[in-house]
Amino acid sequence: MTKDFTERKNRAAAWFRELRDGIVEAFETLENNHADGPLSELAPARFEVSETRRASDDGSDAGGGLMSVMRRGRVFEKVGVNVSEVFGNLGDAAQRAMAARGVPGMEDDPRFWASGISLVAHMQNPHVPAVHMNTRMFWTPHAWWFGGGSDLNPCIEYKEDTAHFHAQQKAHLDPHGASHYPRLKAWADEYFYIPHRHRARGVGGIFMDDMNSGDWEADFALTQDIGRAFLPAFVPLVEKRRMQGWTEADRDTQLVHRGLYAEYNLVYDRGTKFGLATGHDANAVLMSLPPLAKWI
Repeated sequence: MTKDFTERKNRAAAWFRELRDGIVEAFETLENNHADGPLSELAPARFEVSETRRASDDGSDAGGGLMSVMRRGRVFEKVGVNVSEVFGNLGDAAQRAMAARGVPGMEDDPRFWASGISLVAHMQNPHVPAVHMNTRMFWTPHAWWFGGGSDLNPCIEYKEDTAHFHAQQKAHLDPHGASHYPRLKAWADEYFYIPHRHRARGVGGIFMDDMNSGDWEADFALTQDIGRAFLPAFVPLVEKRRMQGWTEADRDTQLVHRGLYAEYNLVYDRGTKFGLATGHDANAVLMSLPPLAKWI
């Protein structure tokens, strides 16, 4: 482990924590300043914060993070914002998975380090879209890369909301090169697809993985702007739709759509599989699942 990468890992982990803190503050503000007035007679809604730990085979320190969850609000039915920094040795199955992705040297030195933020919000009002965002950095002695993105998951789509969400992603990516947004949009369309349903999970967004251009600073800056794009892309949609009237039929549509979300995360999502396979806190890994869902 070089001194250079120790400093870079520290910078990345600090950024993910800073991004987490800003999003938690913004979401608490949304919840406590609902359009029909603040909850003046009640204690302000707050995220429940708990520490998470990664389990290691030998009981040694393997890192962990913070799981922050807010439930049963007037705006958010369930929202989780997790941040983690984990490390140790990858098991045989994880080594094989990394080697299959082209990561060299895993059989000789299985050490790894990873840090990132992961967010999923399931909303009370069916007209307000669910949303997912994560960004992360992964390191081994022979490779490093960034990954992540964000995608919108409305059960009732509004074309203007979809356009706004994508426009914010593009605006934050374009300073890094005009090719990034169309490439990461296409990647998201492919990644967030549910093969057994023959449909997308939502209306897309941006996604990247294994991002290593050879210029760590440039890739880190791109990753930061993916994170910075999230609040201006999502918060205006919440503010626009949260007081919109809805019916029981709308709620039923929302619960069925959440079933799609649960299927994808349990069957296909790479982050869910990696977290469970490497011993991270199962509750934190499965935080993304909706509180209620329905299948036809």
